[in-house]
Amino acid sequence: LPLAIAFGIASGVTPEKGLITAIVGGFIVSALGGSSVQIGGPTGAFIVIVFGIIQGYGLEGLAIATAMAGALLVLMGLFRLGGIIKFIPYPIVVGFTSGIALTIFTTQIKDLLGLTVDKLPADCLSQWAVYFRHLDTINPMSLLIGVGSILIIAIMPRISRKIPGSLVAIIIMTAVAYLLKEVGGITGIETIGDRFNISNEIPDPQPLHINMETINQLLSPAFTIAILCAIESLLSATVADGAISEHHNSNTELIGQGVANIVVPFFGGIPVTGAIARTMTNINNGGRTPVAGIIHALVLLAIFLLLMPLIELVPMACLAGVLVIVAYNMSGWRTVRSLLRNPKSDIAILATTFILSLIHI
Repeated sequence: LPLAIAFGIASGVTPEKGLITAIVGGFIVSALGGSSVQIGGPTGAFIVIVFGIIQGYGLEGLAIATAMAGALLVLMGLFRLGGIIKFIPYPIVVGFTSGIALTIFTTQIKDLLGLTVDKLPADCLSQWAVYFRHLDTINPMSLLIGVGSILIIAIMPRISRKIPGSLVAIIIMTAVAYLLKEVGGITGIETIGDRFNISNEIPDPQPLHINMETINQLLSPAFTIAILCAIESLLSATVADGAISEHHNSNTELIGQGVANIVVPFFGGIPVTGAIARTMTNINNGGRTPVAGIIHALVLLAIFLLLMPLIELVPMACLAGVLVIVAYNMSGWRTVRSLLRNPKSDIAILATTFILSLIHI
């Protein structure tokens, strides 16, 4: 729930679109995928890519690109290309995810500190320049809520690994923000409801207007979504295999991911892929069959239909804290440190991929 909302907002869409993605996409991935424990939904790796596609082609362009990516994934599975993914050099994967992690962290500084900034530039370095110029607009209450959220998420694994720290942080910090605003009379704590009009109605399927001109324009973004989805979902499935001593079917997994990405855009969702953090949470809580993932989607659906008005009370600084932790976990700094002992060619590939990820995504 917290990650679906946070990834939706950070990607440039409304919170309910993130939840719809986790509900519809997560259900299909569990029902049709090749891993018995994979949990699908929006993920951090797609945030910057999705945001860029929306800026360049709009929401309809994103929907078409996502559906096209789904078709490409189905074709990859049918042509049995699942095994080719493992030949991508590991330093490229690490460099890309580390670059995305730094970009995600950068985009959350405004909400984490409660800065008053009218419009942020697109590139990472320019955003930091703007932040430093507006440090005098820091909102102490937003900073308190953001840092508090980070501390709760960091501490929760020592208390219980079965209860997601991000969920605990959202519940506690939402209550704190509500009391500060309603009882303490403190203003300036921006919530989801202040920024978005939220609906708990599942939208009717909308047609996608596709023609050859649109396909030519969106083929490159669609290919990017498909390749990233394939890499992330198969990496997640491989990690899950090690935890449950099973072997996933990579081609079936690609087909399941493809079908999910074909269907989700019709409901206004964003790209779907296997999520390592949520998949491991599923395993740690005893999930061993696709039924767990299906129930995950149904529970999110119940929350969406019954509790969405409460989501409006969640502070933006709290969601920023959640995404800061996501960025930290994505950074893989320990892996980067170990790769620095590898041959210089690996280090060069790692550094080049990292820099290109920051500049071009």
